[in-house]
Order: sequence, then C-alpha cells, then structure tokens
Amino acid sequence: MIVIMKGDKNTLSTIRKFLVEYKEEYSFGLVLLALVVLSYGLAPLIPHKLFYEIISPIQNTAIITVTLLSTWAMIRHLDGIRVRYVQAWIMGTISAIMFAGFSYHMFVNAELLPAEGTFAFECWEMVGGDLLAWLILAYPSELMRPGWLTMKNSLKRILPVVVLGAIDMLVPWDLRWLLALVPVVWVALLFRHVHYYRRYAEENYGSVEQTDERWIIRYLTMVLVLGISYTYICFSNEPTRFFTQQWLMFFVIIYTNDQIIFHSKPWIENAEEEEEEEATTESNAGYRAKLELWMKTDKPYLNPEFRLLDLRQVLPLNRTYLSQLINAEYGCNFYQFVTNYRIEEAKRLMTEHPEMTMEDVAIQSGFSSTRTFYRAFDREVEMTPKEWMNHRTIRTIRDNS
Repeated sequence: MIVIMKGDKNTLSTIRKFLVEYKEEYSFGLVLLALVVLSYGLAPLIPHKLFYEIISPIQNTAIITVTLLSTWAMIRHLDGIRVRYVQAWIMGTISAIMFAGFSYHMFVNAELLPAEGTFAFECWEMVGGDLLAWLILAYPSELMRPGWLTMKNSLKRILPVVVLGAIDMLVPWDLRWLLALVPVVWVALLFRHVHYYRRYAEENYGSVEQTDERWIIRYLTMVLVLGISYTYICFSNEPTRFFTQQWLMFFVIIYTNDQIIFHSKPWIENAEEEEEEEATTESNAGYRAKLELWMKTDKPYLNPEFRLLDLRQVLPLNRTYLSQLINAEYGCNFYQFVTNYRIEEAKRLMTEHPEMTMEDVAIQSGFSSTRTFYRAFDREVEMTPKEWMNHRTIRTIRDNS
C-alpha cells in the first residue's frame, strides 16, 4: 500500500514519515472502520422480517435516489472536465445496477426470504459485487492517470473476475475468497499510484494542494473500508448485515460527490495541451538568468496557483523542457523550486515585519495555507518559523553584544 522507492535504505523512516504526513486521512479511515464494526455488532438485533420488508427497501431506495441526484448534479457541473464525466457515468451505472437488483428481489424473488443464519453470497453475486467495486474505483483511476481509463484497460482489470466466476461455475471449487480479494488488489494498486501522482504534481504545480492527493488517499481509504465490509458480509451468513453495507455505501456516495463538486479540487486536469517551444539557440544559463530575474522582479511565486507552464511567460519552452531545465539547473522539482522562493520571502517578512502573524506571513509568501507553510518551512529549514525567529533574535543579540 505504501510505496517505497527502490534502493531506499531508510524504509522504516520513510513509512513513519508517510504515516505522519497522512495521519488525518488514516485516522478518518480508522474511525469509519470502528463505526462499521459497531454497526455489525448491532445489526443482528434487527428483526429478520423487519429488515427485509421495511429497512432494506428504504436503504435501497435512498441509495438509488442519491446516485440519480449525484448523476444529475455531476452533469450540471461537468465544466468540460473528463474526470467529472467519468463520475457522472459511474453514478448513473450504479443507480441502474441498484435499481435492477432491488426490483428483482422485490418483485421476482420476494417470496424467497432467506432463513436466519443460512444466507451467503453465491459466486455470481460476488462477481457482480466486484464489478460494482470496479465502478467505484474508476474515478481515482482516471484522476491519477488522466486518459488511462479506456475500455481496453478496464476490460483487463475486469477479466480476472470473469475468469474466476466461470471457473467457480464449472468446477467444484469455492473461489469466493479469491473473488473477494480482487477489489483489495485494485485498491492496493491505486495506493501505489498516489506516489507517482504526487511526484507529477510536484513537477508541475507550485502548490500540491491543487491536485489534493490527500483527498485521493481518503477516498481510497473509504473504498478499502467498504471492501472489508463487503468481504465480511459475503461469508457472514447473516442477511441483516446488509444494513451496515448499505448505510456505508450511502455515506461514501454522499461524501464523495460533496467533495468533488463543492470542496477540494481533485478534478484538476493534468493533461494540458503541450505547445512547441520557439526556435532558439539560447543556453540553459541564459534561460536561468531570465527566470531568476523574473522571479526576483515580478515574484510570480506569490500566486498560490503558480504552475510550471506559467514559466512560458518568459521562457519559450514546453512542459518537458521546462521541467528538465528546473531539474538540471537547480537539482530539484518545480514544487521545491517555488517553495524555496516562498520560504525566503517568508523569512524576509518575518525579519522586516515581526509584528505580522504567521497566517499573514504564510498568505503573503504565496502559501495556500498556514498549515502548508509550517510543513514546508519545517521540512526545508528543519525548524518551525517561530523557532527560526527565536534563533535569529538570539543570534542578533549575540552579534551586537
């Protein structure tokens, strides 16, 4: 789940830093998992007939309604962004699947009420559950790798599920555990791509909050909890435990669409059109001089949404060459390059205006938030802004005495 670069000799340190940096996202997942466990403990107290005849229909109706409304809301806010088209398609397909399954159990299979303690998923039902899981995972798949979500790649991921389902039907083997593990593998692969997504963000954006990999981790964590819950009910033999899965599904859909449309910005398109660089024989040193003069005079890094392609205002290069120039001349990616300028600006403000609050220093230095400022300052300077101020004050007093 956590990606460690090959050759990293400090694996434990890397894991520790990863967990500390994303502790809020994983804490969110642990709280959600605790609520799921509690719900499973209370679910058997629901009368068998009450669940099937009243509670389950209400939950299914709520899920179908919210997926339809989510489809409508996403279409209203497409704004030409491909990821939102994907999410609208996902919500519409889920609503259709849920409606078909609900109708079947209500009108075709209504008389076949399972006896308590005898319920278990059949293989074909688990195949359907895996396909539903793939739909839910299509959104982060496209988000982290724009353009990757094609029919060909989707079929490659779905093929193992179809093969396992066919084998289970043809031979007397119980392959349900393998079918239950397939979505877990999908989630693990997507966690792996978070690392590459963040690296891409740092190469192209001055603020990684613009691509918000934290939201992706939270989304994948929710899906992982959903998958754990799904695996449990597959083998629980207790129908009322659908109660937990259904409210969890409802929560994930509501929370996800709220975040996509109204809050964080995980939908920012990364696959921007490349432009050919102008014909020029200027050396890297010449480009560097132009860039540093522009950064010093215009201070474009004070804009929290400063991007790599904004460098084209002074350098006639495309994305690839701009990135290579930053790496070659400064030995870092674009995000680190911009962060260094912002930290120096913050140091200047703290020195010349000691009365300023840290929040004002952060905003006027180009950081998107105080939290981002503290985290970047501590990483680059190896002390907090307040510690740096105290250290500087002590050093000034010592030099003047």
